[in-house]
Amino acid sequence: MSLTSSPSPPSTSPSCRASVAAALRAAGCVFADDEAELILSAARTPDEAAAMTARRGAGLPLELVIGWAEFRGLRITVEPGVFVPRRRTEFLVEQALALAPDASVVVDLCCGSGAVGAALAAALGPVELHAADIDPVAVECARRNIAGHGGRVHRGDLYEALPGELRGRVGILAANVPYVPTAEVGLLPAEAREHEPLTALDGGADGLDVLRRVASDAAAWLAPGGCLLTETGERQAPAVLDAFARAGLTPRLAVSEELYAHVVSGRKGAGG
Repeated sequence: MSLTSSPSPPSTSPSCRASVAAALRAAGCVFADDEAELILSAARTPDEAAAMTARRGAGLPLELVIGWAEFRGLRITVEPGVFVPRRRTEFLVEQALALAPDASVVVDLCCGSGAVGAALAAALGPVELHAADIDPVAVECARRNIAGHGGRVHRGDLYEALPGELRGRVGILAANVPYVPTAEVGLLPAEAREHEPLTALDGGADGLDVLRRVASDAAAWLAPGGCLLTETGERQAPAVLDAFARAGLTPRLAVSEELYAHVVSGRKGAGG
């Protein structure tokens, strides 16, 4: 992952922090004090701090204001037009590491910022890491985040983006696909629906259009014993388990009550 040193903040005085926090609180930010600290740490000048505070107050996600999101202890670069990694998706990474702790080939499909791939590579050590997304903005962002792990990023529609030599070799295939039903996209928080790409949110009529495509071809790309993992909604989990089983994978559901996260994994048989 590409990390840059944080510049010296324009001011860390209590009065400056209080002023920024008050502006954020007035705009409805629940964690105004914490957000004020992050904005002041990221800003290089007082004018930039004021501009960042104004953008946050206008509803821009904090991560896009400061230019990064924390994910499993990593600082992941994000920029406008890219899906912001969620803390609950850390559970997907944890499940992948538990199921395939010795994986040597990792693919982050529908990678967005590349946060999942970067986190897996950071935990596993030297791996052959590939990430792919159909969105050019996401591809460029992911390239910056996984460069430090020697990862390669490809642009294209799902498996069409991947090098053919990966077929039958992938130990961990992480696919954090869009899974919000089309009719429910309008119910998402404004930060998501107004500032993140629709292609990263809308999963079709029942939210599973992209997931079914990923599952149907996964076995051809997985190594014997390799795993496909995806995040899904609680109501959708039974249908996802069925899709994985139909694709010839052994499905399993894991749930984190703390993060309200539901991850379905599917393992390819050791005999291929």
